[in-house]
Parts: sequence; C-alpha cells; structure tokens
Amino acid sequence: MSGPARFCDRLSGPRRIRRGATLTLVFASVLATGAATGSWSEGAEQGRKSPSPATRSVASSGEAGDTADEAADAAAEAMADGKSGKKAAEDAVSRSGDRWGSVYSPGEFQEFEQALDGAYTGVGLWARRAADGRIEVSRVQRGGPADQAGVREGDALTSIDGRRVAGLPVTEVVSLLRGDRAGTPVMLGLERGTRAWSETLRRARLSTDPVTVTRLAGGAVLIKVDAFTKGSGERVRSAVREAPAGAGILLDLRGNSGGLVSEAVTAASGLVDGGLVATYDVRGRQKALHAEQGGDTSRPVVALVDGGTMSAAELLTGALQDRGRAVVVGSKTFGKGSVQMPSRLPDGSVAELTVGHYRTPSGRAVDGQGITPDLEVDGGAEIRAETVLTGLGPPS
Repeated sequence: MSGPARFCDRLSGPRRIRRGATLTLVFASVLATGAATGSWSEGAEQGRKSPSPATRSVASSGEAGDTADEAADAAAEAMADGKSGKKAAEDAVSRSGDRWGSVYSPGEFQEFEQALDGAYTGVGLWARRAADGRIEVSRVQRGGPADQAGVREGDALTSIDGRRVAGLPVTEVVSLLRGDRAGTPVMLGLERGTRAWSETLRRARLSTDPVTVTRLAGGAVLIKVDAFTKGSGERVRSAVREAPAGAGILLDLRGNSGGLVSEAVTAASGLVDGGLVATYDVRGRQKALHAEQGGDTSRPVVALVDGGTMSAAELLTGALQDRGRAVVVGSKTFGKGSVQMPSRLPDGSVAELTVGHYRTPSGRAVDGQGITPDLEVDGGAEIRAETVLTGLGPPS
C-alpha cells in the first residue's frame, strides 16, 4: 500500500435515492487512502485517491444539494456535447468551494469501495515525509511486489515513472503508486545510503491486515490500527479482551487515515462501557454514535497519534480523550471531521459532497482543528507513550 490508507469514513445510516442512485452517508477521509496535504505524515496505496489539497472553505450543508444538482447538470450537458462528464462535474464541485468535495470515475469509486474491505491495487508500501523533506518508505507489506523487489523501510523514494516526487504531497505520491488494475507497471527511483537505483514493479491486488497486536517487553499490549476497514473494530475489541489481566493498552493510531466509522465505534466499545462516542449533523439534523456496553474499563490506555491520524481515527481519539479513557500522546492530528454524501452522476461517475460535520462527546469540532494530544512529543513518541503507560494505574 502506498501509505496507510486513506480510506473514506463511511457510516451506516439513512439512505435516499437521487437520480436513481443509492446515497450512503460517508465520512470521507482525506487520502484515498493517503491523506490530504503535505502535512499528512503517511499515506498508503489502499483506498481511493485523495482529494487534492485545498484551502477553500467547506461548503455549508445547505449548499450540498445545489452543488450535486449543478454537478449532475454539468455532466449531462458535457456528455451531450461529446465532452467528459466527469471533468465538467469536477469543475462544478471546484467552483462550489467544498474543500472535501470530489468526483470519482466508476473505477476509482469501486476501488475505494473494495479498499473498505481491506483490498487495494498497489505495490505494497507505505510512504511518509522524512524530517529532511524527502519521501521515504515507512513500511513494506510482506510478500508484496515492493518486498519481493528488495525495497526496504527507510529507502528514499525519489521518483515514480520518471516524475520527481520531492515537494509533492504524500497523498499525490500515493496516487501515483496506486493503480486501477493489477499487472500494470510502475517504475520507482530509490536511494539507500550512497546507492541509487530504479526498480520496475507490477502492481498487484493486495489484501491488508490493518490491525497488528504485539506484546511489549514491559507486559503492555500494543495494538496498531492502520485503517478502519471491515472487521478491524472487532479485532481491536478482541485484542483488548484477550490481553493479559492488568496489562495496559497502547493504541497506535499514527498514520491511520480513517475508514469505516462504524468500525471505529466498535473499537471504542472495547475500551468504554457504552455511552457517547461522537455526534454528527447531516443537513442540520443532529445524530449520535454510541458504543456498546461491556467494554473493558479496567486497563490503562495510551493513544498514540500524529499528523496522519485522520477522520474515523480522530473520532475514536477524541472520544477516548473526552471521556478520560486514554492519555493521548504524539503530535496534533490532521483535522478531518466532515461528512460527505456520494451521488451517482449521469455518466456513472460519483460526486462526493460535504453535508455536515461531527464532534467529540464534549462538543469539540474536529474538522480543521484536529485533536491536540495531552502530551505533545516530536521524536521518540512511542517510547514516551510506553513510559506514560507504565506510570498509569488502573482507571479509578
């Protein structure tokens, strides 16, 4: 995966029909699986292509319906003139000022849907921006094309298909690494120490295990969640349930660009005993997300976050922080807390437009704000997080 997935966050919820298409409530994360601007720390090939960086204000929920109509009309008119309906829709969405509004081809949207099942087309690597500004490989998926070619964590990624990647947002690098079809070639320029070389890989259809569980030397359990794809929430809940008695939990959400909101709520259900996880609004109607009862509240928890922690991962972080269930350590999260709704356009492409926003249990807005850690750490965050966890006693 070219970076920890930038999955759009989807919440099971009300559906309505627009121009014959079923609309599903979506909390879209920024990457496309990769995240939205150069401030995003990691990106993965999984998921869909991320919206391009933008500084425009987010369209109000009242404007979303008008924008959807305009995009559909623009697409229909362009098609009648023999032009690209998708391009016309993109122009309409761009004019709307919707920061997170995007238009996807049928293939791109299908790829995104499949990513939520934990599958993607890519070469099996994650990327991040290093302290010196270069793009480097932060992780390599075992058995993937990159792994088989000898690409290793820490290698610098200098070019993709001859295009220099220095200065590009991580999300754009992710988009270049990904592909719509398995078997297509991609040439990577790489550096390792004084060695520089090129490697041509063939993209493959890969599946991911977004949750890894590790027993730390001090007895705590590290639960790393790369993305909230289907089944990941239950994996987190099971890992908490199966941890040794008295063991603390280090929940690593760094580089987690989101995913299914329902999975984030399930993950929260493993650490809290019911109660509010987040509120959200859709076209002015207020709704709430609640955890299931029966979670383990006896263990100390530290949540580890960074600038690549987005959307559903921010929703979970904010809930644990607001409810005093976790100490949050790391750097400020990305700040993606808006609700998108997809609409099928006449040419089969899909427009995703902002219709609302979500808030943490205490009412804090996430979109454009992010979550500020209880303990901000620039370097050695995991070591500091382990130290904090060691010093925490069982919740009172």
